[in-house]
Parts: sequence; C-alpha cells; structure tokens
Amino acid sequence: MDAATAVKVAAAPQTVRWGYFDSTLPPVISVASGTDVLIETISGEPSCLPTDPAYEILAEHRPILEAIELGPGLHLLTGPVRVEGARPSNVLQVDILDVTLRQNWGFNLIISLLGTIPDDFPDFVLKILPLDKKAGTVELPWGGKLALSPFFGVMGVAPPLNWGRVISIIPRAFGGNMDNKELVAGTTVFFPVFNDGALFSVGDGHGVQGDGEVCITAVETALSGRFRLTVREDMHLTAPRAETPTHYITMGFDEDLDDAVRHALRDMIIWIGEIRGLSKADAYTFCSLAADFRVTQMVNTAKGAHCMLPKAILQ
Repeated sequence: MDAATAVKVAAAPQTVRWGYFDSTLPPVISVASGTDVLIETISGEPSCLPTDPAYEILAEHRPILEAIELGPGLHLLTGPVRVEGARPSNVLQVDILDVTLRQNWGFNLIISLLGTIPDDFPDFVLKILPLDKKAGTVELPWGGKLALSPFFGVMGVAPPLNWGRVISIIPRAFGGNMDNKELVAGTTVFFPVFNDGALFSVGDGHGVQGDGEVCITAVETALSGRFRLTVREDMHLTAPRAETPTHYITMGFDEDLDDAVRHALRDMIIWIGEIRGLSKADAYTFCSLAADFRVTQMVNTAKGAHCMLPKAILQ
C-alpha cells in the first residue's frame, strides 16, 4: 500500500491533543491490523510561530491551538489510532515507511530552568530555522547547513488505564517522548500494548537532532508519517524496542542515566537470547564486545539510553 492508498489522519482540532497520553481518549479512527496509515502532525505553540511571511504556516495550525486545551505537557500529538485485534500483552509493530516535512521552517528553544545545564543558560531563546525541503537541509543561524534526518520525537500507545492522564514529556513503557534519532523511515518500532486497540499516537516532529538533545529541543517542525500498524500476538515486551535495516535497538528510561543504561542492557541480553539462544552470561559478554550504548536524551525528566547491536555480527 502506497501513500495514495493509505488511510489518512489529518491534523485537526478533532484529531490533535496537547501534552498528554490517556487511555480513555476515543480513537480518531479504527483500522485493521496491517493497515498503512498516513498521519499528519504539527509542532509549536503560539509563541513559536514565525511572523516572517516567507515561512509557511499550515492552515490548520492556529485553529488547532485555539480550539484545544493545553494539557500538562507541550507536545502536540495526533491520534489515537485504534488497531483492531490488539489486546493487552500483545505488541504493536509500527513500521515507519516514510517521514516527510510539511513546512519550510523549524524552531529551537532554550527554556529557563530546563535542559542539561540549565544554570548556565537562564534566558529563554527562540531560533526560527529555515528548512530547504528539496535539498533536505536546515540553515544554521551562525552560517552553514546541516543535513536533515527527520523523525518523530514522540510515538507510543496508550498507557495502562490505572495510570490516568500521563504527561507527554516523560518517556515510559508505552513509549512517548523517546526522542531517539535512530527512529527514521525504514525503522520498525515495537510497543507493548496495554489497552484494547493499542491506541497509537505520534507527534513532536524533529528535522534533525543530536544524541542527548542537550538544550531541550531539536529542530522542531511539522511532519507527516506513513506507518504500517500490525498486531503481534507472538511477541511479549515490557518496553519499546526497535529494529533498523542494520541494528537491533533496545531502550531504557530513568531519572538516573545509569539505570536507563541498565534497562536497555537487560532488554538487549533478553533479545540476544531470543534470537540466538545464548545464555544470559554469554549475551552479557557479547554486549560488552559488540554493542554500543548511547545517550538518547538528557532532558525529559526520565533520561534515555539506547543500545545498538549490529545485526551482521549477531547473525
């Protein structure tokens, strides 16, 4: 199924919420397992919108901000999409088929009291960054350009019902604000399911980001994503995993970065055992020899770490 035949979820006041995940939200659409879904997102509250007419402001952006209620977080999320047949203890497989820029600008913020070294940068700073959609680059304020590598900072399913309304800022077992720059088009992400229908949502488009996302934001922008949503009854997870054409990726989230690394390591040890049948001790050794641990982000209260293991050496 190509983009022309995918089920579309447009960004609109009826499909976007601001700053939270909640398992009681009604789905904006229901699809069969294996369906391709094209989801539009927006990014930026009113203070982040440029005034220069050279920048494209999406027609729905301001109406959405005016119509919906600000929740506990800052992310504008489109969804949830219900996937028929998904049940708690299943896994939702999300194949990221395509990620596309929707506008010719992005923004970056430094926010007082937030970020990796907040005491060093006490002032609010907003930078509007021109994006060249054709060339796939962002123009830097001090000169020069960076190649874009767009991905969604926030992806996830609905949290357990007894968690209630959950802030969008903190990544957890259901996914959410993972800010993992590896999750580009061509990647598959696996989420544990906690509710009937899984209830998948996405937002927080990033044009490009470095590991760490140290100042608290990346190149924030509006993206469209085409996803294939498939229920996996043969898998059982307690945290998100991902698979690229070249790597297996496990992720850990915790206020203590050391513990985030430990979570990612323990899950990779389990995954190696599932793929190769190695004992935990052998898989632990294998990780020490061949796996790379990276700081995903330092700024979402629960810090992120991810483990990347090349497929070629495992197979």
